[in-house]
Amino acid sequence: MKNIYLLLVLFLLNACDKAKENDATQGNWIKGTEAEQIKTIEKQFRGFDNAMVETGYRYQELYWAGQDENWEYADYQLEKIRIAIENGLERRPKRAKSAEHFLTTVLPEMKKSLGKRDSLIFNKGFQNLTISCNSCHAMERVPFFSVKIPTDRQSPIKK
Repeated sequence: MKNIYLLLVLFLLNACDKAKENDATQGNWIKGTEAEQIKTIEKQFRGFDNAMVETGYRYQELYWAGQDENWEYADYQLEKIRIAIENGLERRPKRAKSAEHFLTTVLPEMKKSLGKRDSLIFNKGFQNLTISCNSCHAMERVPFFSVKIPTDRQSPIKK
């Protein structure tokens, strides 16, 4: 029995060593000086486009949460939209002027709509949110990013 335990321990130690070897090779693509490495990492985060991809996903989730009257999930998605935009602004502060009204007025108004826990109020608020998205895109000279209220549910999350 002691031999089995000894073999098991040796096997696990060897597996841990292999995992450490694999961990050491992770990150080898980040080369150069510390400043160059930071630039490489920044490039991976990209600009505001990734923030908008996340916002678009969460916009859809917010809509379907409201349709399901899953108010907690809707609150969650609205908060994540705010965070995604704020994080994007850290990377692209030139977008701050366009986003200011959205962050200080539009999202708080949507939050109030959610607080009513009423589908009709939610849908009106969501319509205003959508109009504001398109207004912001127009201010940023990308009016061809035309946001529409979702028609096809992609998420498996339902109440």
